[in-house]
Amino acid sequence: MAVVEETRATPAAALPVADPAPLGLAAFALTTFMLSGHNANFIPDIFWVALALFYGGVVQLLAGQWEFRNKNAFGTTAFSSYGGFWLAPGIFVVLAETTKLGGGLTGKNDLANGLAWFLLSFAIFNFYMLLWSSRINLAVFGVFLTLQVTEVLLAIGFWTAAHRGVAPTGAEVGWIRAGGWAGIVTAGVAWYASAALVLSAMNGGRAILPVGKGFWTGEGFSSGQRRRLGQAHPAG
Repeated sequence: MAVVEETRATPAAALPVADPAPLGLAAFALTTFMLSGHNANFIPDIFWVALALFYGGVVQLLAGQWEFRNKNAFGTTAFSSYGGFWLAPGIFVVLAETTKLGGGLTGKNDLANGLAWFLLSFAIFNFYMLLWSSRINLAVFGVFLTLQVTEVLLAIGFWTAAHRGVAPTGAEVGWIRAGGWAGIVTAGVAWYASAALVLSAMNGGRAILPVGKGFWTGEGFSSGQRRRLGQAHPAG
């Protein structure tokens, strides 16, 4: 009985938990790859929608919520925000195709304009996350840097499509196609960061795949937070 009571009295926060960052990065990488492949004209459309709803959306959102337990404000903000980022277009496509809500896009260029503003809004959010990621490590910084380029290129591409009155696809607009290829690079960097974190966790926190160091440090991040965000070892 004493053992049972002692177990029940153990605070939940004291129990060891796995790092959700590798999962969040993997979900982001695969979904980004699929949609970017479509924008770059080598993956058919629609296939990315289910991934946006479940893998890039729900799974990444869950990773963000689990980061709350790690007291990781950066990871919580990044994964939760980009989980919502993927859920938004996925649900939009489903509703537009299955309900009358798509009728709200009355103008010829409404879709392209809306997508451009959507991406610009996230580019603003991504920019300050890019700045703060420079405190973590080179791999995480690389994810946000390549993503920044991707979002800006796509925003320009969708505004170009709206101005020309053409379909907002990479087949019609070179800027969108360029954004697609930039997204492929983004996915590759995110996959690498995820793989590095998984391998590090399997080896007791020791860095196997190098992730580099942050560009600047300060008292805002503890060493434990930096490890959870990808700096598996100070020498990584």
